[in-house]
Amino acid sequence: MGVLQRFERRLESLVQGAFTRAFRSEVQPVEIAAAIQREIDNNAQIVSRQRSLVPNSFVVELGPSDHDRLGPYTATLSTVLVQLASEHAELQHYAFTGPVSVAFERHEDLRTGDFRVRSQVRAGVDRAPAYSPSPTTETQSAGYLVINGTQHPIVAPGVVLGRGSESDIRIDDPGISRRHVEIRVRQSGAETQLVAVDLGSTNGTVIDGARVPQAPVTDGSQITLGSTVVHVYRRR
Repeated sequence: MGVLQRFERRLESLVQGAFTRAFRSEVQPVEIAAAIQREIDNNAQIVSRQRSLVPNSFVVELGPSDHDRLGPYTATLSTVLVQLASEHAELQHYAFTGPVSVAFERHEDLRTGDFRVRSQVRAGVDRAPAYSPSPTTETQSAGYLVINGTQHPIVAPGVVLGRGSESDIRIDDPGISRRHVEIRVRQSGAETQLVAVDLGSTNGTVIDGARVPQAPVTDGSQITLGSTVVHVYRRR
């Protein structure tokens, strides 16, 4: 039995036919499932002989009517679609860089029965055990970074971002070096400055649109490492 067939069986057992009744003439859940599979296949990027990287974050855009009908079922449907995507990736020997997620959005420009799926690669992010600032330290930090929806304080003398275990904040992105960039905290009189310094990474660091070895960063600055965008915010 194929992945899509198992998806339909699982859905039926979970909601006992509720989806079938709700979607007789509108968007069918199996159509969404097939679209997510295509999105995965069409966006697979070969990073090694035995590894292809695929999107792990999916947003299903629905018209008002379909979105309203889906309302009571989105949690269940999201859970099953995540399982479907994971099974499909395993069968095709694809790799995710972080947790798989499926969300739903309402779009006024879509008619009943029409939908779109958009996707992106969102690298998993976690702090090294040694980099665990206390709540008091965090309130005294110079600012914070937002990486794929997670927030991390910038604590003096600085924080190292990279893919390896020796980094303070680890980002599972194949385009990022083991120790890629450091956000350094510098004190100039009464003023605290933040400076992003590339640590000799393979692919370089883009700071506010420019690929440079180092540059000051301010509130709202963006740092691009591999396919990951890091947002910088100063403490106010």
